[in-house]
Amino acid sequence: MTIKIAVLGAGGVGGYFGGRLAAAGHEVTFIARGEHLAALQRDGLSVESVTGDFVVETVRATDKTEEVGEVDYVLLGVKTWQLEPAIASLKPLIGPNTAVVTTQNGVEAPHQVAEAIGREAVLPGAVEVIAFLDGPGRVRQIGGGGKLTFGEWDNQLTERVERLRDALQESGLIPAVAPDIWAALWSKFLALGSVGAIATLADAPYGVLRSRPGLRQLILDSMAEIQQVAKAAGIQLPADAVDTTVAFLDSLPEAGTTSLQRDINAGRPSELEAWTGAVVRIGRQTGTPTPVNDVLYELAGARARHGG
Repeated sequence: MTIKIAVLGAGGVGGYFGGRLAAAGHEVTFIARGEHLAALQRDGLSVESVTGDFVVETVRATDKTEEVGEVDYVLLGVKTWQLEPAIASLKPLIGPNTAVVTTQNGVEAPHQVAEAIGREAVLPGAVEVIAFLDGPGRVRQIGGGGKLTFGEWDNQLTERVERLRDALQESGLIPAVAPDIWAALWSKFLALGSVGAIATLADAPYGVLRSRPGLRQLILDSMAEIQQVAKAAGIQLPADAVDTTVAFLDSLPEAGTTSLQRDINAGRPSELEAWTGAVVRIGRQTGTPTPVNDVLYELAGARARHGG
């Protein structure tokens, strides 16, 4: 069954997922701007992928959500620091049955969107893909599979969840309907909230972070605090969540780096507020001490303010 979907934020994530869905015959409209929008309208979307390159020759694209109207789904593909204007532009896309799928790193984005449009319209989600814009109208995917983990706010298996799952599956993407979407988001957050700031401050790749005993212990200490914050927030993380996250860290390329440290090093806007900043904020909200992450947040924040 064909779905009607608006991709708000047509960068690497939105371009890759939206491109796959469009190539499979779904009605996809990209919300973009500038030279990228002009290229999409003129030349279509070109995707270079580890699973096979493809081109969507005719693309629906605009910079005005009011030109799109109500859709079945909105894939919210912007960065966390771009959320506020994206949320403000959502209203024309929302009908009585529309679901907005969040894909942002961290655990706060679903709540931010729900404050504006209501919890019942939000499908919290997380993506696993390494993709980026390789020029106007061009997306390059170099890893990560193209997995979207998502679910209803209350973890019910609804018709709209099943419909989106089927559309993703037939488009060559990897849908994962989480039995507990909040546990899934916080499990990913264990890595983001800890490793990102430490990697930024050490300005070191994964191989260094995991091989130096002191840095490895610092990561574990940060994760332990995040685990306590999750518990205080009512999140039931798997018993092996930390072990699983550390094993994932150990599997990453030795020379790999985090997006947070790359952005801060380059003087670009970063997701520090949504990563370590969120640990500190939610810790305060729940009365959970976070001394390790407090220090990481202050030091990384100072580094970010001075351009890496």
